Amino acid sequence: MLRRLGVLDWIRVGLLALGLLFVATGLLPLAEATASLTEIGPLLVFLVGVIVLAELTKEAQVFDAIAARMAVLGRGNYFALFLLCTVFASFITIFLNLDTTAVLLTPVMLALAPKARIAALPLAMTTIWFANTASLLFPVSNLTNLLAMHRIELSPLEFASFMWAPQTVAIAVTMAFLWAYFWRRGRRRDLRYTPPLLEPIADRALFTAASAACVLFIVALLARVEVWAAATAAGLVVVVAFAVRDRKRLTWRLVPWQLLIFVTGLFLVVPTLSRYGLDDLMHWMLGDERDPYRTAAVGAGLANVVNNLPAYKALEGVIPAGDRGQLFALLVGTNVGTVVTPWASLATLLWFESCRRHDVRVPMRRFLLTGAGLAVTGVLATTWALVAFG
Repeated sequence: MLRRLGVLDWIRVGLLALGLLFVATGLLPLAEATASLTEIGPLLVFLVGVIVLAELTKEAQVFDAIAARMAVLGRGNYFALFLLCTVFASFITIFLNLDTTAVLLTPVMLALAPKARIAALPLAMTTIWFANTASLLFPVSNLTNLLAMHRIELSPLEFASFMWAPQTVAIAVTMAFLWAYFWRRGRRRDLRYTPPLLEPIADRALFTAASAACVLFIVALLARVEVWAAATAAGLVVVVAFAVRDRKRLTWRLVPWQLLIFVTGLFLVVPTLSRYGLDDLMHWMLGDERDPYRTAAVGAGLANVVNNLPAYKALEGVIPAGDRGQLFALLVGTNVGTVVTPWASLATLLWFESCRRHDVRVPMRRFLLTGAGLAVTGVLATTWALVAFG
């Protein structure tokens, strides 16, 4: 098993080991470590539930069926397909988390490309950009949102009432950049694409159960059920269906252990560093004015340097309790701004790996430059929407 661990896996294991070392040496008091881990208990339950739900939903061919029918519905028109891809990627991100979009939707979209004779890069870029920029609306959309929930103290619908305008603007700006740099005819060259042939569903019962589980999850969120409970209930529905119909698919590999140890290690390491000077540095970076534009810019910049989860956690600690405006601005930066470097978000790292496995070449210079333009424009426009409508 140790031989199968990749570089990212070793980093996650190392982060957890470092956190445990801090606790063992007393650099992080046991009481503080316990409080920090208690805080993320529901988050870890949610992670397991939503990843299992998403993985088994993909195995049931739900995503494949939607993608194929989406391409057929576009009838060879690239602009129609572009709009449908926007809706699909945004919907999956908003309701099933950005990592689901990066891990599970990317292979589906890349597999669709040769069937419809479509260039793979526009589909791939649509997936990863919307995985990041469409992750503002609900707490479940991004781990940073979930981390913020204990400070914001809002229900999912109340959270969305603050974020609907920023999310709309973020999606609109992303659409403009995608069309200009990847989808317009000057970039793709072809006038039309060939709609693929629809393939039959292998197991209708599993397909129906997985679809129903996803609907249950969304309805539960709208009904203000706790996110961890909603994910657990929906996950159990699809697990039971697979236990009855295709038990061999239920393996321990469904459990996202990499995410679990990464988040656990993060919640041990960052509190320790905050005790020894990190808070002072973060306070200096944000300033005393509580300016939302500066907060969003610092969040985006730091996320592209060290990754959005540690960036959010480090900056959150110096934002005064009850200051929802600045916390929302930080979420804008650490969600919308994470499209420049390959390591800015875990979703982007997973997406690059998926592209590599499918032999899709991502021109790094183009990725960095277009991402920088989207990050600057998107963060500014989205922060404006937050200030104007929040």
